Amino acid sequence: MGRNGRRPVRRMLPWLVPIVAAGLLAGCAAGANPQLVAAPVGAGFWTGLWHGLILPVTFVVSLFTDSVGVYEVGNSGGWYDFGFVLGVSVAFSGSASSGRMVRRR
Repeated sequence: MGRNGRRPVRRMLPWLVPIVAAGLLAGCAAGANPQLVAAPVGAGFWTGLWHGLILPVTFVVSLFTDSVGVYEVGNSGGWYDFGFVLGVSVAFSGSASSGRMVRRR
């Protein structure tokens, strides 16, 4: 078992952190804009950036419920689209091999 019984926790940590992070991000999923009916001002750059960043979680949530959308249809146009694409590119840009050293012979 190891000292102080910490060995099982170390084995679970790589699985536990992404699951907890996904659960926390699911609470931030984009939904319908209830203020869109009252005010015709749509979502702008910062909202598009946020919706792009949380796209992976929002997409999974949208598969199970109809009240969550991955894209705000009542947006202000090009700036929302630019923020959305920028957020998606940041969300899906991988750093999987950034910590690995490459040896050249």
